[in-house]
Amino acid sequence: MSVKRSENVKGPPTVPVTFVLEDPRSLTGGDQREHRLTGSVGAHLLEVAMDAGINIEHACGGVCACSTCHVYIEEGMKHLSEATEAEEDRVEEAPGLQRNSRLSCQCNIEGPGPIVVRVPSWNRNAIKEDPH
Repeated sequence: MSVKRSENVKGPPTVPVTFVLEDPRSLTGGDQREHRLTGSVGAHLLEVAMDAGINIEHACGGVCACSTCHVYIEEGMKHLSEATEAEEDRVEEAPGLQRNSRLSCQCNIEGPGPIVVRVPSWNRNAIKEDPH
C-alpha cells in the first residue's frame, strides 16, 4: 500500500530517528530489532520508516482515518508535531493505548531529535483484502 507523503517542505535528512521493532520479521522480513535512521524535518515518521523498508501497517494510506500505524514515542516527543484532535480521536481506537501513543502518519518531525519510536508486535492489520 502506498503512503500519503507529507506536504510539508522537507529539509535534508539530519534528524536521528531510531525504530525499535518488537517483531522485526513481520515488519522487515529480517531479525534486526533496532534501525538507526535519519529523517528530514517536515517528514512524518511513517514516511521515514517506509522509505527504510520498515513496513508499518497503514490501512488508510496515512490519512488519519484508522489507527493501524499506532506506535509509541519512547524519546523525542518534543521534536514532533503536536497531536491534532483528529489524531487523538483515532489513536484512542488503537489497542495498547499509552501516554506516549501516536499515529506514525501524523507525527511530523519538527526538531533536531533524537527520536526513538517503538513499533509494537501486534501492530499490523490482521485482515487484508486480496486483490481480485
